Amino acid sequence: MRSNVSSGPLVSCVIIFLNEERFLEEAIRSVFAQTYDRWELMLVDDGSTDGSTAIARRYADEHPERVRYLEHPGHENRGMSAARNLGFRHTRGSYIALLDGDDVWFPNKLRAQVAILDAHPAAALTYGRTRFWYGWTDNPDDRKREWFTPLGVVPNQLVSPPVLVTNFLRNESTVVSNCSVLVRRAVIEEVNGWEESFRTLYEDMVLWTKIFTRWPVFVSDGCWDLYRQHAGNSVVGAAQEGVWDPSGPNASRHAFLNWVDDYVRQNGIDDDELRATLAKQLLPYRKPLPGGKAARAARWMQPLKDAASRLWLGISPASLLGRASNDASAAEYLPALGHVRFGGLRRLEPVSRNYGFDRGTPVDRFYIEAFLRRHAKDIRGRVLEFGDSSYTRAYGGNRCTVSDVWHGGPGNTAATIAADLSSGEGVAADLFDCIICTQVLFLIYDIRAAARTLFRILKPGGVLLVTLPGIAKIEHDSGDFSQDCWRLTERSARLLFADNFPPTHLTVSSYGNVSSTVAFLEGVSAEELSPNDFEHRDPRYPLIVSVRAVKQ
Repeated sequence: MRSNVSSGPLVSCVIIFLNEERFLEEAIRSVFAQTYDRWELMLVDDGSTDGSTAIARRYADEHPERVRYLEHPGHENRGMSAARNLGFRHTRGSYIALLDGDDVWFPNKLRAQVAILDAHPAAALTYGRTRFWYGWTDNPDDRKREWFTPLGVVPNQLVSPPVLVTNFLRNESTVVSNCSVLVRRAVIEEVNGWEESFRTLYEDMVLWTKIFTRWPVFVSDGCWDLYRQHAGNSVVGAAQEGVWDPSGPNASRHAFLNWVDDYVRQNGIDDDELRATLAKQLLPYRKPLPGGKAARAARWMQPLKDAASRLWLGISPASLLGRASNDASAAEYLPALGHVRFGGLRRLEPVSRNYGFDRGTPVDRFYIEAFLRRHAKDIRGRVLEFGDSSYTRAYGGNRCTVSDVWHGGPGNTAATIAADLSSGEGVAADLFDCIICTQVLFLIYDIRAAARTLFRILKPGGVLLVTLPGIAKIEHDSGDFSQDCWRLTERSARLLFADNFPPTHLTVSSYGNVSSTVAFLEGVSAEELSPNDFEHRDPRYPLIVSVRAVKQ
């Protein structure tokens, strides 16, 4: 049921498109499907020559009260920045939301983000994790290639300037996707909008740089958008034309870095870390290696460049170095006594105490999301999730009819259920078609009672998807994690749920190996590991234990 939010601020949605006949209508429908109803839509045609112009005009004709078709004089193509500026000039809303003609929003995108900006008046904008969407083809193999952008910071809080710019300069996989952003209108006006000299690549990060160097930003771990991956993406075309290379120096990145350097200097942005990072990134363009060294470096870099050229196939950029340099014999190599080298891990403090959130995606979350992707079809009907509904949205999509959230602590405005999981008092039996319970039960002392509650409130035929920590640090600093009680193995997890689910309806697995488990304990992020570090499973080193249980 659509929420009544007619008293909320007006949100202006801007969709730019160029020859998106195949996908434009789906993008537009995702705006009309929003549970937040105070929006207007600008459809900005950047000189299309296919049927997308007719599609946009039809929507504007059928819904003149909230949809407007815009184009440049003479139906010119002027590039993404000019198209967004054109759309922005005609908007009236207090908040601006961006969407490209081949991408899609989840239905609660606007409602969730308006609530965030209303609750955090200091934030210039908010964004979350973007899902790189290959599964739109309905090919199961494409679905397996999907991944989420790493945030690079601890989520669900304000991030001060210019941290996000510095992070992006170091690791472009932390890019802020246009379709993930909700930004205040006054902020775009203050920085004079988009720089029209950037027609395609980096046009978004130019604007975000102007904002991220001046105002705090609220970074969420929610996912509200699908970034469609296909051969027509601008980055794919740029790579094919040779103007962009994900693995090394290229003309497009050089232009962006030069612009940032000028902007930082002209605006007196005095941040030592940002300046040092920028100078380091500019070195390959300003100090080329001598011929001999350059040739050797080129030979060494070629495997990385070959792997990086497949970026759009779903390989996260930071994992490419590991993949390119990984050798099959490495796992078999056994150093002699006294020859083990710990390198940067010879330390008494972990690399990160935030599970790697401040560096990218935590390793355990990589496994959790792999487990949920594998069982995405189980996430349907009325779904219950703990803390928030991000996994329900990401993996359930249109299969979910009702989304409930069990409270994740005081002040959780997303919660629809507040009860003690050990007793489940006040929650009806046989209520949910699917329950997603990730990394929750280890906080509950009476874990058997909690497992009984989950069984009781699950409908017959319903599916319970659970993850539990195997090997992990003990968290006792603050909040709910001060209640940390348990670590489980495959055997103990099976015994825990066998009290209610018969063996034929219970599947228990573990994820992890000595490499990924050590990385997690150190706080190294998933992006810093290679694919082979994840593919190997060793039940003797379970980082997480997963349970899929079906109620008879």
